[in-house]
Amino acid sequence: MHAHFDCFSGISGDMTLAAMVDLGVPPEWLREKLELILPADEFELKTGWVMRSGIKAVAVDVKVKPADHARDFRAIKALLLGSVLPETVRQRSLAIFEKIAAAEAAVHGCSMEQVHFHEVGAVDAIVDIVGTALGLDYLGVASVSAGAIPLGCGFVVCQHGTLPVPAPATLKIVEGLPVCGTRIPHELTTPTGAAILAVLADEFGPIPLMTVRTSGYGAGKRELKEQPNLLRVLLGRRSGLKGASNAVVVIETTIDDMNPEIFGFVMERLFQDGALDVCWVPVQMKKNRPGTLVQVLSRLEDRPAIVRRLLSETTTSGVRYYEVRREILEREIKWVDTAFGKVQVKAITRPDGKVQMTPEFDACRDIARERNMPIKDVYERIIKEIS
Repeated sequence: MHAHFDCFSGISGDMTLAAMVDLGVPPEWLREKLELILPADEFELKTGWVMRSGIKAVAVDVKVKPADHARDFRAIKALLLGSVLPETVRQRSLAIFEKIAAAEAAVHGCSMEQVHFHEVGAVDAIVDIVGTALGLDYLGVASVSAGAIPLGCGFVVCQHGTLPVPAPATLKIVEGLPVCGTRIPHELTTPTGAAILAVLADEFGPIPLMTVRTSGYGAGKRELKEQPNLLRVLLGRRSGLKGASNAVVVIETTIDDMNPEIFGFVMERLFQDGALDVCWVPVQMKKNRPGTLVQVLSRLEDRPAIVRRLLSETTTSGVRYYEVRREILEREIKWVDTAFGKVQVKAITRPDGKVQMTPEFDACRDIARERNMPIKDVYERIIKEIS
């Protein structure tokens, strides 16, 4: 199942959780699952219907009892890893909190482990983030896309005082993601909402080619004069190959005068910059010199960083790039039980609907090193177990 987040009025944790409820996630089920990590006497989850500009939507209200308190990242991490929640829920929730912790640490000049979450680490944020991950798992969502993220303007009052919109943590989280400014004088996207998209969304842009099964509306707490304060989430199946169809950029250059030892290091740095794929192709250049065609596949938003990397780390004096479209099969990362323990595998849905599971290379490599086995034996054994 695919979910597209239409964030025309921004996104927050409570808006996302409310949209999950409107899509069909039972509030009673959510409460039951959340009580696996939070004591029942520590929070109360209330849901109800509201109207925003004539549109019926779900609103979520988390009542904290008896009083909220801060938690640091270490405590939240231990809470999640020690829970009996489904693996995908734990991993998604932890990744979202890690994204927020990294941003807060960068803004305040401390380590992630020292970050005290205040608002974001409070019980209501744990409910929002873990509840969203539970909702996606309940709905069977395997892939997520989203539109550009509107940020709002003005100022917001928080734990650290009066801050400009977007808040510094939010701005840090959305680095590398497509955003847009608005003249609405409010904080439209919160750090929690930004982190949810930064972690979950595989692509950003207009609504992709998909067959919509249903849609859900999550209401924000504030009434906006300019437009309905809602998050809309579309749920359905990707059309065509049941995978993603999106625009990417091919960035390339040819090099004939660089020490070949440098190529491996450059490839590592390009992947760190967000490259989707990197390859070297032997070519014959002018004056019949042997050279290398450097070809990088990149998301649109990562192109500037990759261009800078090629111009600064190689001997080339120029690069060219062009936009292409690609079709990719629907894929999902899963954890499976094997003789080696839990192993991460990639589940790919083929055009005929069959699901092919392939173990991740890094997981096989780690097992081979730990057990002093040939990696091909590890790979073949896992394939036999999951086939």
